[in-house]
Amino acid sequence: MAEFVYPPVIGAALTAFRALDVRIKIIGAEHIPASGGAVLVSNHISYLDFLFAGLGAYRGGKRKTRFMAKDDVFRHRISGPLMRGMKHIPVDRTDGQPAYEAAVRALKAGEVVGVFPEATISRSFMLKKFKTGAARMAADSGAPLLPVVLWGTQQLWTKGRPKTLTKRHIPVTIMIGEPIHLGPNDKPVMVTRKLRAAMTEMLDRAQREYPGKPSGPDDTWWLPAQLGGTAPTLEVAEAEDEAEALAKAERRAARG
Repeated sequence: MAEFVYPPVIGAALTAFRALDVRIKIIGAEHIPASGGAVLVSNHISYLDFLFAGLGAYRGGKRKTRFMAKDDVFRHRISGPLMRGMKHIPVDRTDGQPAYEAAVRALKAGEVVGVFPEATISRSFMLKKFKTGAARMAADSGAPLLPVVLWGTQQLWTKGRPKTLTKRHIPVTIMIGEPIHLGPNDKPVMVTRKLRAAMTEMLDRAQREYPGKPSGPDDTWWLPAQLGGTAPTLEVAEAEDEAEALAKAERRAARG
């Protein structure tokens, strides 16, 4: 079923991007492995990142990425059938082991599995702390890590901002780094540090070379504070994430 669902979804996304004149630039497409499993690891700055990260792999080597995503999306009446049809992997936040095992099986079967190691969208648009799951999956499956960095997608739809899906002429950078192959003695914590360091350099380059500029003083929200923008710093963003998580926990407790 996946091969009947995935190409039309990619085609629909590309049609929408062309209609909006989203100016997509893919750098490093030659790093997409032609075959075999790979753990595609992307930064997370937008609700649309799975589309763009997946597009990089698809354009680069016709590889279809099976993303790990929270199971709420799979229960939705519209997105659910599409997610299942494209063989994405549902993740139960209360018990992630079944999803982890499914991802390792997919990797061993030669699939590309997509992971957002920050788990949630970065409000600062800089890299948050990485979880070690991607490195552990690579170690358990023998597949390489494939670092991907996105920039510009936050202008379309991100956390705490209204959707601007009709905004035209937005440049989007998709940067794909060299695969990171794990040795038999590599520890997931150390590999995760290496991965994050590589992606930090990639993100810095993507930001420096990005052709888009704020349209005026009121349009600096999508730029990190360190680049002169008004996005929250990493520390402030982390505090906001913690407050949001606490509020959600309190609401769940109130519902019993």
